[in-house]
Amino acid sequence: MEDTIAAISTALGVGAISIIRVSGTKAIEIVNSIFSKDISNVSSHTIHYGFIVEKNEKVDEVLVSVMRGPKTFTVEDVVEINAHGGINTTNKILELLLVHGCRLAEPGEFTKRAFLNGRIDLTEAEGVMDLINSETDVARKMALNQVNGKVSSMISMLRDNLAGIISNIEVNIDYPEYDDIKVMTLADISLQIGKIEENINKILKESQSGEILKNGIKTAIVGKPNVGKSSLLNRLIGEEKAIVTSIKGTTRDSVEATFNFDNIVLNLVDTAGIRDTSDLVESIGVSKSLKLIEEADLILFVLNYNEVLSEEDYVILDKLQNKNYITIINKIDLDKKIDDSKLQNVVYVSALEDKNIEDIKLKIKKLFNLDKIKTDDLTYLTSARSKAILIKVLDSVKAVKDGLIKDMPIDMIEIDLKNIWNLLGEIIGESYDEELLDELFSRFCVGK
Repeated sequence: MEDTIAAISTALGVGAISIIRVSGTKAIEIVNSIFSKDISNVSSHTIHYGFIVEKNEKVDEVLVSVMRGPKTFTVEDVVEINAHGGINTTNKILELLLVHGCRLAEPGEFTKRAFLNGRIDLTEAEGVMDLINSETDVARKMALNQVNGKVSSMISMLRDNLAGIISNIEVNIDYPEYDDIKVMTLADISLQIGKIEENINKILKESQSGEILKNGIKTAIVGKPNVGKSSLLNRLIGEEKAIVTSIKGTTRDSVEATFNFDNIVLNLVDTAGIRDTSDLVESIGVSKSLKLIEEADLILFVLNYNEVLSEEDYVILDKLQNKNYITIINKIDLDKKIDDSKLQNVVYVSALEDKNIEDIKLKIKKLFNLDKIKTDDLTYLTSARSKAILIKVLDSVKAVKDGLIKDMPIDMIEIDLKNIWNLLGEIIGESYDEELLDELFSRFCVGK
C-alpha cells in the first residue's frame, strides 16, 4: 500500500460537481504539484480555493480538501479535489494526477485500505457497499448499522465469550496448582456452548429477514399464454412496462421490474407463457420461464377465471411443489369456469379492471411473515459470506457437543472451540486471505 492512488469518486457525466479522490503518503505532494496554491504545510481538514494547472494553463477552478492521516477514512493522507462536473475536465484532472505520480485505484481500493489499516472491519466494509446499493429506507438503516459496527459488535461478543472459555481451559491445563482459578468442567462448557449455539441460530434465522430487507424477494410471474401476466406486472408497478396483446406468445423473453411496498422490494420478472411450441424463439423463452421457477423466491402463478385447468396448468403446478407460490386467478370480470377447489394461496383479481391487486400484497406479507420482521432493531447479518461461515461454526459446535458427550479430554475439545473462535474472526476480518479480499472489494465501484 505504498502507492498513492487516485480515482473519480462521483458518477462520470455532466453535473454540477465532480470529486477526484487521492490517498497515500504522497497525496498532498502530488496534488500540490498541480494546484495554484501551496498546500504542503496547511492544517488538516481544511478546504482551499484555487486552480488546477498544467504548466501555465488553468484546467479548472476547484476546491481542494486536505485531510491528514490517521484521521481519515483510509488512515492515510487524503486529498479530495472538488471540480466542476463534466467528463472532459474531470478526466483531465485525473490524467494530471496519474502523470505526476498517482496510480489509478482499483475498484473498492479506498475501502480496502480502510480495512487493512484498521479503520473498519470486514463487516463494516460490506456495510459500505450495502449502503451504496440500498433501495429502501429500511435497507439504508440496516446497512448503516453495519457501517457503524453494530453487527460487528454482535459477532465480537460471541468471540469474547469463547475467549473466556478457552483462556480458562488453558489456565486449568497449564497451572493446575492455582486454587483461585475457576475449574472449567465439561458441564460448564456444555452450558456455555449451548448459549453460543442458541445465539448463532438466532442470528441465522434473523438473517433471512435481513436478506429480504436488503435484497428483496425475487418474484417470477408464471402461467400459460394469455392469462394476464403482463397486465398483472403493469398493475403492480403502476406503469405500462410490459407489452399486452391478445396474441399468444407476445412475451417471448422475461421483462424485469421492481416494486416497493412496506419497505420490501419485489424484483418482478414477467416470464414467457409456458406451453408447447414449435417457434424456436418462443421455446427459448419457455425454457427460461421454467428455469426462473427454480430460482425465484416467490412464484405468482396466474390462471384464467374463465377457463378450466389445462394440461399446461397442471405441468406448472407440479413444478411449484415445495416452492413459495401464490395462485392468482385473473379475469374475475368474466364468467367462472375454473375449478379452484384444490388450489392453494388463492387471490382473485382482475388486472384489466384493477381489482383486488392489494390482496396480492397482503398474501405476500402473510406468506413471508413480513409483519413479524423487526424494523426497530435492524442489526442483521446479511452477507452470504458471513452466513456460510456461521453454518461452518455450527458444525464445529456440534463437534464440541459430541466431544462432551463422549467425555473426550478437555484439550481436544479446546481445539474445536478455537476453530469456532477463528471462524467468527473471519466474519469481521480478524483472519482473512488475500483472495477473499480481492474478490470482495472488486464488487465496489472505482473511487470508493
